[in-house]
Amino acid sequence: MLGLIVASHGNLAQELIKSSYLILGRQEKVIAVTFEPAEDLATLEDKYETSLQQFATTDRVLFLCDLYGGNPLLATRRFVERDPKRFAAVGGVNLAMLLEACTLRTEALSLDELVEKLISVGRQGIGSVKDLGAMPWM
Repeated sequence: MLGLIVASHGNLAQELIKSSYLILGRQEKVIAVTFEPAEDLATLEDKYETSLQQFATTDRVLFLCDLYGGNPLLATRRFVERDPKRFAAVGGVNLAMLLEACTLRTEALSLDELVEKLISVGRQGIGSVKDLGAMPWM
């Protein structure tokens, strides 16, 4: 199964996960990691190592981080470089991406395919209220 680590500056990761539970129900193997003001990349890497202990060594893990280029994403680099078949990371997570990641977890997608799909979903989940009339369900 695909494990998800949602990482953010402050409590955003925890709140995104709680919001996803309102829509999809509680999900297993979804973990929040927070980056606090007094911490550095080494601290985040340690938090990731601790979080990874909650997954089986055969689980693939996707890091969904709040900002592209932010410390939560930068701290994933060592994991992705060490084992790109097991680890992948995306910056700029939003609720639409997290929901899609949860629903695609059992699909037979490579991590690269999953990352591309999530980036697309994340972009599609951004729009103006003026465009709501064009939505198929409206």
